[in-house]
Amino acid sequence: MMPPLFPLSRLKWSTLVPAILVLALIVLPLWSHAVGDRYYIALVARMIIYAIAATALHLALGLAGLVSLGHGLFLGLGVYCVALPATFGIDNGWVHLGWTLVVCATVALITGAISLRTSGLGFLMITLAFAQMGYYLLISLKQFGGDDGIGVQRASSFWGYDLATAQALYPVALALLLLLSWWAHRLRTAPLGMVLRAAEVNPRRVRALGFHVSRYQLLIYVISGALCGVAGLLLANLTQYASPSSMSLQVSGDLLVMLVIGGVGYTFGPLIGTIAFLATEELLKGWSDHWMVVMGPAILMVALLGRGGVCGWLERLDRRRTRASSQDSVQPQAAPAAQAPTSLGSKEGF
Repeated sequence: MMPPLFPLSRLKWSTLVPAILVLALIVLPLWSHAVGDRYYIALVARMIIYAIAATALHLALGLAGLVSLGHGLFLGLGVYCVALPATFGIDNGWVHLGWTLVVCATVALITGAISLRTSGLGFLMITLAFAQMGYYLLISLKQFGGDDGIGVQRASSFWGYDLATAQALYPVALALLLLLSWWAHRLRTAPLGMVLRAAEVNPRRVRALGFHVSRYQLLIYVISGALCGVAGLLLANLTQYASPSSMSLQVSGDLLVMLVIGGVGYTFGPLIGTIAFLATEELLKGWSDHWMVVMGPAILMVALLGRGGVCGWLERLDRRRTRASSQDSVQPQAAPAAQAPTSLGSKEGF
């Protein structure tokens, strides 16, 4: 009897579920085109964009332990870095992208240098304060719509490839998400990631080794803010609208909740958490106007009982299956020497 090529006992849910999810995201445009329904393209494109922003926040939180409530500021800046140039007739996507990276990186450098003078709750509150400052600053700019926001009159164009429709934006956002997830995974074992992870556990020992911990933390914070701004650029092209609400406290809080649901420290935690959060939100909105009455306790239960979020639960499920399979593979004691064996070998693994 030949052993199966892919034994079910070797399949890991922590690997299988993200693989199926990524495959579904790749196949979705083909399915949408076949059935002629474009609604799901726009809906899932929004999820992918927020997953990019959550992955950017995960760089600071998952590697350096920097719990930020201010990443909505960078998302909103990315949105306005498209809307404001478009108001003056500039639709060059490279200008939008360059302006986004420069503005978000500069703001992250300034706010991060100040916020990193504290840690823990102090860091969280200062990042929140900066985000609220940006929010109220945009509200006060009546010439750019104020609280009502402004429309994005020209979509970003990259060498003739316009992001004016969800169908055009979807593959760009998905490719960027997969590339960013791969880079974030590699960064965990890179020198920068290892220094940040070690500093989160024992910063005093890392400083004794000659590393300037605050400089490494500031670097990853700037990178995180700039990448979150890129998500804002994509969001502006998807919604064709810019509003100060894009940098509100709720947006920053939602990004943190997505990471908690998906699992902090896992490569695909931001993606799984974002899809779970936004998909549940859409379902509950269709069910009742008071959807937050259900959503709030559900998030609380995940935070209290779901250690490591969905990814942590899948990992524990794999460990239980491994222990169960190892117990099942234990063979009975060998027969006495006087008794002839009934078989020439074990069937373990068949």
